[in-house]
Amino acid sequence: MVGHQAVEAALERRRDPVNQGLAEAVPAVIPGRLQGATQHLLEAGGKRLRPTMLLLSAEALAELDFETASYRQMPAVDGDTVDVLSAGVSIEFVQTFTLVHDDLIDNDDVRRGAPSVHREYDTSMAILAGDVLYARAFEVLLQTGASPERALRAVGRLASACTEICEGQSVDIAFEHHQSATVEEYLDMIDRKTAVLFATSACLPAILLGHDDAVEPLAEYGRDVGRAFQIHDDLLDLTTPTETLGKQRGSDLIEGKQTLVTTHAREQGVDIDGLLDGATAGSVSNEEIDRAVETLAEAGSLEFARDRARKFVENGKRHLDVLPDGEPRRLLAGTADYLVEREY
Repeated sequence: MVGHQAVEAALERRRDPVNQGLAEAVPAVIPGRLQGATQHLLEAGGKRLRPTMLLLSAEALAELDFETASYRQMPAVDGDTVDVLSAGVSIEFVQTFTLVHDDLIDNDDVRRGAPSVHREYDTSMAILAGDVLYARAFEVLLQTGASPERALRAVGRLASACTEICEGQSVDIAFEHHQSATVEEYLDMIDRKTAVLFATSACLPAILLGHDDAVEPLAEYGRDVGRAFQIHDDLLDLTTPTETLGKQRGSDLIEGKQTLVTTHAREQGVDIDGLLDGATAGSVSNEEIDRAVETLAEAGSLEFARDRARKFVENGKRHLDVLPDGEPRRLLAGTADYLVEREY
């Protein structure tokens, strides 16, 4: 088992080439204000979890590690080389596009400790920046040097993922007015909104490098890990201080968002709508959030969510049996554990 410090160090090392790839891939020819809006969240930082997972998956398939792998020239099964870093950049562009538009839809002021794009610029620039990132993702994915057949499969997979993400976002919005959503309906929503991009991140290297037998197992690994990641994010929103989160603690409760915690609590008879008595962002105190969290804990909902996240992680790790044993595979397993035990 790989410890959290080792996982954090491994992710950090792989974050550097991802950040370099992102900087190189944002086109510099677009108008200056749109350029700034497009780069805004990319420059605000982020863990780059999805592209680093992609790089680890590529390392495992190629039986290389960070010291020996060349991400711009990873060996495919037919002897060709593939630029998997471009695939990682493509994934992060999609992730960032979703954040830009999510913040606009939710009218959120802060992301990654910085003003959201529509606050730093305006609504029009935020829409356009998201659109640029979305389009650029597919441009970059077509620059991996993979065979036409594999490149087409990769583009199709990412396009399908984007459709699912939009479907999941639509269901999430509908949940704000549909207070009787079940636990299983919630899990289906996060499967589409969040988990599908983790699944795509994990399996794209198998598609591009020609390891066809590993595509679906790696997708299932990523999907389960993505579900667990979102559930843990729901928990962090309730339990992590605002300064650490980079956004207001309890914002999901304030905005009336459905989470696994609140969905379960409602099924236990908790009056979710009355927990904060109509509080709005900026008007709710830490003490009010503390009382709401205590009520959710007493209903067993925090523990229910933690247990479900852990089960997803354990199931996801079983799918890694398709990979050769080695450090990258162990780091993928360690990453799954880390994502449900991280503190922010």
